[in-house]
Amino acid sequence: MATENKNLSEYDKNTIPNAKDFRFGIVVSEWNETITEGLYNGAFDALVDCDVPLQQIIRWNVPGSFELIYGAKKMLQTQNVDAVIVIGCVIQGETKHFDFVCEGVTQGIKDLNVQTDIPVIFCVLTDNNMQQSIDRSGGVHGNKGTEAAIAAIKMAYIRQQASMSHPFNQPLLTSGALQIEETPIKIENE
Repeated sequence: MATENKNLSEYDKNTIPNAKDFRFGIVVSEWNETITEGLYNGAFDALVDCDVPLQQIIRWNVPGSFELIYGAKKMLQTQNVDAVIVIGCVIQGETKHFDFVCEGVTQGIKDLNVQTDIPVIFCVLTDNNMQQSIDRSGGVHGNKGTEAAIAAIKMAYIRQQASMSHPFNQPLLTSGALQIEETPIKIENE
């Protein structure tokens, strides 16, 4: 299991870009509300800890995980955000419904990342049972919402930097610490 030996809530604030000027959207599924509220709290707390002003965090609720796609799309279209975090929880049941919802949500969020210029961060737990979800929404494995918020900050920064005329200095990149090297442009007179 990928999270077995990792605490999802741990991050080094020194490796995270300054987030005070970014605006974040969070779309939260109401299904499995105990879990999604825990994930939201982890994401919200991490954003605030990284100096994002409260008024620059927008929350929308949707009925279930499948509706996260539409909620994220509308947020991207109307809220002038730098990144969107989608929060949901799908727990394995006795039917194939789990497989269809998980596949549909995953593909829908992937499509938004391909079709738009604003990153959409996937924070949808797809667990076999409720205990696994509890463990990843503030339990023994930390909080996947926290991890998603840090990813959102890093991706908003990448988007910002990519829109500038400066290239990334690849050798200086470390996990979460992005640096830019200014390259002078030579203009030759004819």
